[in-house]
Amino acid sequence: MADTILLCAGALIFFAIVFAVLRLIMGHTIVDRIAAVDLLTVISISMIALYAHVAGRFVYLDVALVYGVLSFLAVVATARYLERGL
Repeated sequence: MADTILLCAGALIFFAIVFAVLRLIMGHTIVDRIAAVDLLTVISISMIALYAHVAGRFVYLDVALVYGVLSFLAVVATARYLERGL
């Protein structure tokens, strides 16, 4: 049962990556592309969390947490730059 759930989670992550890359490529504005990159970081955080569960090494969750904070700060800095410059 757990293997089926992990397989479904992996498949959903794969489809999310495909759709995010399509949005990154076909985004009309820079804001669309920034949102796609932010989505890809969220997907990579979910991949790290899934791998931490599969491998049984929960120290990777700390890595995912730090990566999420850095990603948030990068998106905020980019949005601030696009709005009125640094």
